[in-house]
Amino acid sequence: MSLTLEIVTPEARVYSDTIDSVVIPTVEGEIGVLPGHIPLLTQVGYGELRVTKGGATQLLAVGGGFAQISADKISILAESAINEEKIDEHAVEAAMKRAEEALKGKDSLDPAEIERLESFVRSSVVQLDIKRRRR
Repeated sequence: MSLTLEIVTPEARVYSDTIDSVVIPTVEGEIGVLPGHIPLLTQVGYGELRVTKGGATQLLAVGGGFAQISADKISILAESAINEEKIDEHAVEAAMKRAEEALKGKDSLDPAEIERLESFVRSSVVQLDIKRRRR
């Protein structure tokens, strides 16, 4: 028995495949999903999503959004998601530094811009953690 996993962001479909299991970071902690899972709707947090297929584990950095789980299908609508192989460590570091610099002057920023920059920094930290762990 297998699961169908689909991860979609506002920009693109990031992942779509049949898998054996998945561990999803939620705002309440990680949840593991196997075939036959009870129906569930949960809020996705910033963190490492682990997909297992054929004994191999693939990592994705995800952030924000929702996961809908039915018996054999998982749909994740995320603000951000990227496969480990596609993470450009140097580009993420540079972008994170720019966001952190912008946040230093947060007194002059509107609350929506502050939230956007803070979300970007959280996402960047997750991406760098995943990329650096595999060294």
